Amino acid sequence: MKRLLIIAHAPSPNIKRMIDAVLKGANSDVIDGVEAIFIPALEANADDVLKADALILGTPENLGYMSGALKDFFDRNYYPCMDKTEAMPCAILIRAGNDGTGTRRALESILTGLRWKIVQEPLICRGDFKEEFIDQAEELGLFMAASLEAGII
Repeated sequence: MKRLLIIAHAPSPNIKRMIDAVLKGANSDVIDGVEAIFIPALEANADDVLKADALILGTPENLGYMSGALKDFFDRNYYPCMDKTEAMPCAILIRAGNDGTGTRRALESILTGLRWKIVQEPLICRGDFKEEFIDQAEELGLFMAASLEAGII
């Protein structure tokens, strides 16, 4: 059984709904060989990452940057993961009140340093909250789990 780990900071009900949708997609009935789990960013550690086969990283945009909780995850786990998780397949989910550009750039910079492989265009849900964000998040979870199960990533 492969493991898809979702590490995210979900401080609002809408972001929590998005993370729940990611899990719903990843745990779809059409997926048999993948276990998808969510660990809040403030609780996730390097051991969790080392046990994973792929990751989805989720964050709100805060002042043009990732959440402090996700930044804290990287601060605590960057060096323990470095050189042990090279080419880790991952995807990014950003709930952006503005444009998400700074958040994306910051995450891509960190992931480049870790040598993790972003396997899909980051999902940036911009502007006022829309119900379509839930569907997009579910599709992200399904895509990642199906790709992991099929050995594509």
